[in-house]
Amino acid sequence: MAKPPSAPDLLHRVAFYARSTVDDGYGNTVAGDFAEQFQTRADFRHRGGSEAVIAARLEGRNVLGVYVRSSSQTRSIQPGWRMRDARLGTVYAIDMVDGVTDPAWVYLTVESGTAA
Repeated sequence: MAKPPSAPDLLHRVAFYARSTVDDGYGNTVAGDFAEQFQTRADFRHRGGSEAVIAARLEGRNVLGVYVRSSSQTRSIQPGWRMRDARLGTVYAIDMVDGVTDPAWVYLTVESGTAA
């Protein structure tokens, strides 16, 4: 694994979103829209990109490794959540969460251009 970041490396402000559950009116719960859970600072590490041909069109994807400080909030992040870059507005799907390898940091693998 790459060298963990230090405080000056946390250049990006990001927001994390989880899918809410909504009552369908018949006593069941269904998946609702994404709701913001919290914001924090992060360090982005470029991990490459790819191009996929979907429905006969070329779609660019950007894969990032993201470090955030470990806290009760960041340890609650799950695959399937969304992350948004607060400055640029780019939305990323969270593919993988590693909160156990380094107790000071939570490492995420995120991808733009895909559905969460």
